[in-house]
Amino acid sequence: MAGDQNPRPTGGPDDVPTGAGQGWTALSYLIGGMLVWGFIGWLVDQWLDSGGIATGIGVVLGMAGGIILVVRRLGTPT
Repeated sequence: MAGDQNPRPTGGPDDVPTGAGQGWTALSYLIGGMLVWGFIGWLVDQWLDSGGIATGIGVVLGMAGGIILVVRRLGTPT
């Protein structure tokens, strides 16, 4: 019957997670940024043989990018 249907969750790309979901989202942004940019830095280190400097720079840039993403997505309540 039409009255027995449950509403479907929207789940759009602009939805902000609530509760523990915000913490997991923030953590994944930070760790993901560090891993991705650290790996890119490692690749640059292998290419230039710079002794790990680019890896460190990549990790720091990844942390900064993750913080920027967290502030943009989760920092301002709507």
